[in-house]
Amino acid sequence: NVLQMNATHSNYTDPNNLKFEEIKILGLSQEIIAVSVSQNNAVQNYPVNITYDPVKKVTVIRGLQLELGKSYTISWTLNVNININERFDCHPNPDATKEKCEQLGCSWEETPNQGAPFCYYNSSNPYSIENLNYSSTGITATLSLDSAKVRANEGPMAPISTLRVEVIYHLNNMLQFKISDYQSPRYEVPVPLNLPSSPTSSSQDRLYEVVLQTKPFGIQIRRRSTGTVIWDSSLPTFTFSDMFIQISTRLASQYIYGFGEVEHPSFRHNMSWHTWGMFTRDQPPGYKMNSYGYQPFYMALEEDGNAHGVLLLNSNAMDVTFQPTPSLTYRTTGGILDFYMVLGPTPELVVQEYTELVGRPVMPAYWSLGFQLCRYGYANDSEIAQLVEEMKAAQIPYDVQYSDIDYMVRQIDFTLSPSFAGLPALINKIKAEGMRFIIILDPAISANETNYPPFTRGVENDVFMKRPDTNEILFSKVLSRKDYLNPCAVDAQFGFSLYAAYAAFPDFFRNSTVEWWKKEILEVYNNPNSSQSLKFDGLWIDMNEPAAFVNGAVDGCRNDLLNNPPYMPHLGSRSAGLSYKTPCMEAQQYLADGTPVRHYDVHNLYGWSQTKPTLEALQSITKERGIVITRSTYPSSGRWSGHWLGDNTAAWDQLHKSVVGMLEFSLFGISYTGADICGFFQDTEYEMCLRWMQLGAFYPFSRNHNGKGTRRQDPAAWDDRFKDASRRVLNIRYTLLPYLYTLLHDAHAHGSTVVRPLLHEFVEDRRTWDIDEQFLWGPALLISPVMKPNETSVEAYFPDARWYDYYTVSHTGFRGELRNLSAPLEHINLHIRGGYILPWQLPANTTVYSRKNAMGLTVALDDSLFAQGHLYWDDGVRIDAYEDGVYLLTSFTANQTILDITVVHDNYTDPNNLTFTDISILGVPSNVQQVTVSQNGGTVPPLPTFSYDSNKKLLTITDLQLQLGQNYTLQWS
Repeated sequence: NVLQMNATHSNYTDPNNLKFEEIKILGLSQEIIAVSVSQNNAVQNYPVNITYDPVKKVTVIRGLQLELGKSYTISWTLNVNININERFDCHPNPDATKEKCEQLGCSWEETPNQGAPFCYYNSSNPYSIENLNYSSTGITATLSLDSAKVRANEGPMAPISTLRVEVIYHLNNMLQFKISDYQSPRYEVPVPLNLPSSPTSSSQDRLYEVVLQTKPFGIQIRRRSTGTVIWDSSLPTFTFSDMFIQISTRLASQYIYGFGEVEHPSFRHNMSWHTWGMFTRDQPPGYKMNSYGYQPFYMALEEDGNAHGVLLLNSNAMDVTFQPTPSLTYRTTGGILDFYMVLGPTPELVVQEYTELVGRPVMPAYWSLGFQLCRYGYANDSEIAQLVEEMKAAQIPYDVQYSDIDYMVRQIDFTLSPSFAGLPALINKIKAEGMRFIIILDPAISANETNYPPFTRGVENDVFMKRPDTNEILFSKVLSRKDYLNPCAVDAQFGFSLYAAYAAFPDFFRNSTVEWWKKEILEVYNNPNSSQSLKFDGLWIDMNEPAAFVNGAVDGCRNDLLNNPPYMPHLGSRSAGLSYKTPCMEAQQYLADGTPVRHYDVHNLYGWSQTKPTLEALQSITKERGIVITRSTYPSSGRWSGHWLGDNTAAWDQLHKSVVGMLEFSLFGISYTGADICGFFQDTEYEMCLRWMQLGAFYPFSRNHNGKGTRRQDPAAWDDRFKDASRRVLNIRYTLLPYLYTLLHDAHAHGSTVVRPLLHEFVEDRRTWDIDEQFLWGPALLISPVMKPNETSVEAYFPDARWYDYYTVSHTGFRGELRNLSAPLEHINLHIRGGYILPWQLPANTTVYSRKNAMGLTVALDDSLFAQGHLYWDDGVRIDAYEDGVYLLTSFTANQTILDITVVHDNYTDPNNLTFTDISILGVPSNVQQVTVSQNGGTVPPLPTFSYDSNKKLLTITDLQLQLGQNYTLQWS
């Protein structure tokens, strides 16, 4: 802590009276709080200015007056009391005491700062680099362990001393860094990623630079263009043991988004000492309650607006802690550390690069963009039939009807209840009228039946999870009931735990299970008794965390270490262990290649492993694209399914939280998402449900769904005012389905987001970084819903662009400002962004009929009188239409006074001979005297009908007959 400055030869005096006025010290791990300057043992008294950058570990001392040619001693004092924000928790288990803390060699100091640790590290991590090798494609190193610095040395918590570090420069915008045990192979996540066979990056084009710190060990990643440090793990927390792995990193800013699935109160994370657990569980949305999915991915904004994303490919129980340093700490209970970073540099590019890595979102069938209805608690098929008729009578757009587990015999998969004997005929009837039907399936299979072929065949094909090293199926209890049980007695989970049938869990990793699952689903569709065949169009897979109504197994778990590991992440019901509401962690599963794995390691992959086989079954049976909706997800689940946000509650706060959830799943690469409109639990109320219908009309997955014992909440159940408002907003949705379908194609083909945060389009505007009560459809449609009771206006932010009111098509004049907008009960505010062209189609009560209607374009000119857009179109049901090239892609470009309609890919002809009949051009600055249409250089007669509204600056062109799939040029003057 001393700098000695000695003039060893002084025989020249500079005439400029030069002085050393600034000293920069690199590599200081602690802040300097005082500086002393002395000359010949005499202290120099003058003020100095000290600044410290904890990320770069740089101190700058300014204001010095050290004359050239003289000798000085400069000494400084370090802050021995670590800044609270620099504390890293040394005892993250809940029972920390001073004694336990000091036994770990850590410091204890209580603080009033809520969430800040009392027990914190006071020394560096015990690892250092032993062998380091740089190459053109990456870095490799081995780590040595300083046993004198080891803080825990017992069994599964003892640090592993044989660690290897690999950094691979896969792409110019993506790298991998991995820490594993080179001596004893450990479980690694069996989820395939799209990685190049060999790195393709080049040193001059990489967006990143990587440096490994030798002692203490750390990985530092900088953005090459700015020098910003976006990852720095040279922190005291790094620990790698069998059942506890921990690593921290400094972050480039306080702006972090992602991680799930947990109900977060805001899109941007609160960095003030919050810990969030990840472990898939049958847990309805709730604050800090780990829920259905497992998504260890985050996106970060840097202070200059650049963005990057980080995936930790790990599937063990985990938590992450945010602290205001800013920094992030991962703690996981097994596996390895396998990180993937994408460098953007824009938020939208981060998602595109991430989905290039994990897989692009699934392309849903066109009909699945229609409005959908479901509830748990339909008494019989007649009740569903009556609902369908009431919706038709109300003329409310509506494409898809569901049946929850009510259609089954005692909630047993692959069965049909006598109360729903008419369901097969009803499905056939509504499909003939242009609708579609989706049924639910749960993974757990009833094992108490005297004659239940699915279980018998499952046993024969060895598809069920078992206890380790035995042939004993691990039995639990879920939803299926014993045949003598009164269903009225078992609505509660407690009743199920007492009286439900034994259930076995299929192991979907196994090839035999996949084939068994497909055959059982096929028998539902083509039952040997044709009168019981359910001709479904989509499948809804629920309870696949997997959920159970007893903890572990009916006769208990037998490995306490796995079910109650030494470190229990911050999960809901933390004290109950990992087997709470799910199977025992020691259950044995087998990967497709026969490798045995513990449920402890692959629990969070259960829903993921079920999803792909379910889509394959659906498509092979129906011969159409269809859609699968899954409750439990993992990175890459979006390749095969959509996701709903689970069993929410009819409460006002759930509207906003549903937007946050959709924005997060946009980051995760799952585009087809939405919440249960009007809420699942509890009775909804009129105003809430109507506002939710308006918001839900802009969920990509738009379904009204509620639970057993609650009031009806479908639109037809309310008064005429409610029906009218629902019809109006759903007609808007159906009008815009060509635009929405195109966005979903863009997500499927290029990985872009559908529901889009404002910051993705306006990252240069820091005010958008916190906005999560508004969202965009793609780049062009701004949605500003009312999500609070008794409100008839809404605060909406308009970034710096030209915005047009969707309804009046008038230029608002709002830009870069927050505005209070009128929002009466029947109204949701929508605005079109200048610079974009939206394709649309006249609505109908189902998409079968809307797809036959006339189409049109809304051209919203920007300040430069420019706009662009495109339309993706196929038959809406063909499997792999895009991959097979059987589609039509048309681009639209408007510039000044010309609109070009250009076919980019033409390999599909719609049988309905669709035409663009109406085009609205918003923002035309002056009166229009003539409009002409030309094709291949020749004018297309007759001259179109048009009108110009000078107040709105609106040019409306009607009576066109521009055939879809042909090139045209429109010009106005």
